[in-house]
Amino acid sequence: CWVADRGAGLMVIRPADHGIFASSGGGAVGAGYFGGGWVAARVDTVDKFSFPNDSRTTLGTGLSAVRQYLAAMANSGTAGYFGGGIDNPDGDNVDTVDKFAFSDDSRTTLGTGLSAATGWLSGMANSGTAGYFGGGIAATFTDAVDKFAFSDDSRTTLATGLSMARYYMAAMANSGTAGYFCGGYEAVAERVDTVDKFAFSDDSRSTLGTGLSAARWGWLAGMANSGTAGYVCGGKEAATVDTVDKFAFSDDSRSTLATGLSAATWLAAAMADSGTAGYFGGGYAAATVSTVDKFDFSDDSRSTLGTGLSAATYGLAGMADGNIA
Repeated sequence: CWVADRGAGLMVIRPADHGIFASSGGGAVGAGYFGGGWVAARVDTVDKFSFPNDSRTTLGTGLSAVRQYLAAMANSGTAGYFGGGIDNPDGDNVDTVDKFAFSDDSRTTLGTGLSAATGWLSGMANSGTAGYFGGGIAATFTDAVDKFAFSDDSRTTLATGLSMARYYMAAMANSGTAGYFCGGYEAVAERVDTVDKFAFSDDSRSTLGTGLSAARWGWLAGMANSGTAGYVCGGKEAATVDTVDKFAFSDDSRSTLATGLSAATWLAAAMADSGTAGYFGGGYAAATVSTVDKFDFSDDSRSTLGTGLSAATYGLAGMADGNIA
C-alpha cells in the first residue's frame, strides 16, 4: 500500500506552457480539488487547481486514509467534503466524511459520517445550505440519500431516496434550486439513463422525462455552471464513451456537445468554477490517465490543461470552492 509522506508544505507545479507563474496563493479566487482514487494502490492524495490560472498544488495533508470510489461535494467559500469510498487493506466500504476548510485547506473528520458504510456513491450540494451523498453500494445497492446541513454538519437521511437503488452515477447541482443524480448501474435494468432531480426547497424528488442521451454507468462524472447548465461526462455504454450531455437548468432540456472529452474515459471525476469553466479529471481511457479537460462555459469549447493530476488516477472524486454566491 502506498501512502504519500508530504510533510507540512505544498508541492507546487507551475506549467510554463500555459504561461502560469503564480502559485495557488497568488491571489486567485477559488479552487478545485481532486481527491483519493487508485494510482499503483489506493491513495489519500488531494490535488488542488487554483482558479483562474489552473496551477496545481498537492495538499500537504491528504485524506484521513487512502480511499477509492468515494464522492465529494462543497459549500463554496467555506469547505469541501469527501465522503465514503473503499479503503485498505481489505477494500471495505467506509462511512468517513473528511472536511477541508477552504480558508487554509486544513482537514477535519466529521464526528458523524454517512448513515452506512458506502462505496461507489455520488455527491452534490446546495451551496450555503446542505450537501447530499446518494446511492452506491452499502451492504448491497442502495437508494439512500444522506443530507448534511452546512450550518453544523448534522446528517439526516431523506425520506425519499433515489428512484431506484444504483451506483456508479454522476451528480451535479443548480445551487439554490435543485440537484441531479444521473445514470448509473442498478440490479435489474443494469445501466440506466435515469436522471433524478431533487428540489432543494423541500427535497422532493422527480425524474426527468428525458434522461441521458444513452444508458450509461461506470463513474461518469457531473459538474455544473450553477444557474445555467449541468454537464454529465464520459462513462460506459456498451463501451467507454467521450460523450458530454448538457442539461439547461431553465427547463432541464438536454443537448450533447459537438466536442466531447479528449478521450473516451470512465472512472473519472469532475468539478467546476461556476460562471467560468468545468474540469473533468483522471479516470481510465486506454490506461489510467492524469488528463484534465477544461470546458469553457461561455461556448463549451474544450482544452486540455498543460499539467494534469499529480499522478494518473482512477476512482477519484472532485469538488470545488467554485465561486457560487
